[in-house]
Amino acid sequence: MELQKFYYDNKIPKLFAIACIFWGVIGMLVGVLIAFQLAFPVLNFGIEYTTFGRVRPIHTNAVIFAFVGNGIFTGVYYSLPRLLKTPMWSNALSKIHFWGWQLIIVAAALSLAMGYTSGKEYAELEWPIDIAITLIWVAFGINIFGTILTRRERHLYVAIWFFIASWVTIAMLHIVNSFELPVSFMKSYSWYAGVQDALVQWWYGHNAVAFFLTTPYLGLMYYFLPKAAGRPVYSYKLSIVHFWSLIFLYIWAGPHHLLYTALPDWAQSLGTAFSIMLLLPSWGGMLNGLFTLRGAWDKVREDPVLKFFVVAVTCYGMATFEGPMLSLKNVNAISHYSDWTIAHVHIGALGWNGFLTFGMMYWLIPKLFDTKLYSKKLAATHFWIGTLGIILYAIPMYWAAFRSYFMLSAFTPEGQLQYQFIDVVQTVVPFYVLRALGGTLYLAGVLIMVYNLIKTAKQGSFVATEAAEAAPLTKQYVAPAKAHWHSFIERKPITLLVLSLIVVGIGGLVEMVPTFLIKSNIPTLSSVKPYTPLELQGRDIYISEGCYNCHSQMIRPFRYEVARYGDYSKAGEFVYDHPFQWGSKRTGPDLAREGGKYPDSWHFNHMIEPVSMSPGSIMPTYPWLYEKQIDIASTKSKIYAMRKLGVPYPKNYEAVANDDLKKQADGIVENLRKDKINIKSDKQIIALIAYLQRLGKDIKAEQSSSTKTQ
Repeated sequence: MELQKFYYDNKIPKLFAIACIFWGVIGMLVGVLIAFQLAFPVLNFGIEYTTFGRVRPIHTNAVIFAFVGNGIFTGVYYSLPRLLKTPMWSNALSKIHFWGWQLIIVAAALSLAMGYTSGKEYAELEWPIDIAITLIWVAFGINIFGTILTRRERHLYVAIWFFIASWVTIAMLHIVNSFELPVSFMKSYSWYAGVQDALVQWWYGHNAVAFFLTTPYLGLMYYFLPKAAGRPVYSYKLSIVHFWSLIFLYIWAGPHHLLYTALPDWAQSLGTAFSIMLLLPSWGGMLNGLFTLRGAWDKVREDPVLKFFVVAVTCYGMATFEGPMLSLKNVNAISHYSDWTIAHVHIGALGWNGFLTFGMMYWLIPKLFDTKLYSKKLAATHFWIGTLGIILYAIPMYWAAFRSYFMLSAFTPEGQLQYQFIDVVQTVVPFYVLRALGGTLYLAGVLIMVYNLIKTAKQGSFVATEAAEAAPLTKQYVAPAKAHWHSFIERKPITLLVLSLIVVGIGGLVEMVPTFLIKSNIPTLSSVKPYTPLELQGRDIYISEGCYNCHSQMIRPFRYEVARYGDYSKAGEFVYDHPFQWGSKRTGPDLAREGGKYPDSWHFNHMIEPVSMSPGSIMPTYPWLYEKQIDIASTKSKIYAMRKLGVPYPKNYEAVANDDLKKQADGIVENLRKDKINIKSDKQIIALIAYLQRLGKDIKAEQSSSTKTQ
């Protein structure tokens, strides 16, 4: 059979590699900034664009979607053509994908800094950017499947299975979680509310980790680790078991982020059960990666690329062992809302994603520039500095988590809480400093890599296109007599795509359909009323400033939480919350019962100078809230949108909503005037005070009514 000659395009992998490294440095630099902000609040600079609440989502989005995202695309655009023995299907789509993704990253950073956020963790971007992500992701998918369908290799290698499952699942997750009702060009409300929104968000949030930070990187592991080691994958059968069991089980585990919350118990238990089962396929993948290096350990000692890969796969194993353990209720009671979760996430991000990316870059850049790595010593130095950085980052966070738990749950012999929340904050600040130093060390290692790779590129010559040849794929095919049953699926990419979608879709449907359709899952409370127009505006300001990054609004049914914050949270409280605001980390106290706890003047002073009300506070100041006006022009569209979402505002209420807004604002101004504070009623701080003073009051009214009835 005559061989066909073709060319691999290295320009797109090179562009994605440069973008990956560039955004990696930016994302990690921002991460170091927010780490130091927690220890030294002055580093918030008193500017609205640089506060922790706005910068933290920039960090998470930059690391996940810019650094890791571009790392995924680097590996896919390099490995996929070589595994299929064909160039990418469309060079134009490749370019659209690259430049479109980079524009999305820039738009994300600018919009988040300006306070445009949906308020949903890892999905903060507003609806126009969500649409852009969808379009670029579709372009990427068309290019992938166009390449697969024009391949010269009949069987799809294991890495491609993971690429296909990742693409289809991320598409499903993004579309379902991003259902929102636009209010204006850069403002929307989640289509879901309260408990339902929380379930959808953490179905998305957990599986964004699963299918963006994990499965595509497993695909990269299955390609680059054997290439670097010069050895085949340890077990083909283990690859099959790993793939199908992982994508089936992963999708069910989202509810373990919501243990002891108002989510129905059956959903919590389901999430826990599948999280425990998830340990087996995860470790199967880890062992498949490590056993691939059998007989090559002498090479590991000498080759920095393999050093990075070994630690990366080990960190994957550590994180995927810890995840199921954290889904156990008695462990989760300690870890949730604490720095333990931060440590867990960064073992995966810094170790698994970071080190696998670094190993890939150290192997790939010399190939692209037809040369050898400039300095193995510098790469080894990067390895040890990065490893030390991970350790110095994670251990203080574990320590801080346990210290916080024991202090927060401590009672005096008389049955009173032994410590105030601020006491706990002050004791963990030194651990925040150590964490920031660990992050700085890790970043220093990355900068060493940047220097090393630039020198590598300069000493070589970029190979823009790489010639190759292979026999065409014939239509008539006779399977070997001993062909494995899975070979049938591997030969049919569309079948693999459909099966993957079915497998990952089952878990989401089983968890969501009952929660949405069975009313008894979310009992209603007659005392819970819609937010007033002023409170709604204040809530949007609260979300815009990223307050949910540090404060939860979910009191768990523990003695020490009820004693500290008030009665535990009920599902019916949140039926008008678009989006929900349960939070995932308590750097500050829970606010679910904040309403009426302090006078309006306390909140006024606390927002402009937190330490004046809470000595030792690490909260930023918010001086612009006292200068910027409430956007009353948006009140009408916000009320209208909320009514479309099922919030029972009276018909045509939007026409008079601003009258009620001004009346309530004047009442707050009058309260402040009694405490010798003068401010106009149209300032944003007034709306924020209204919202904070509303929190939990409906439940207090419910309890008061029940008491009178009894």
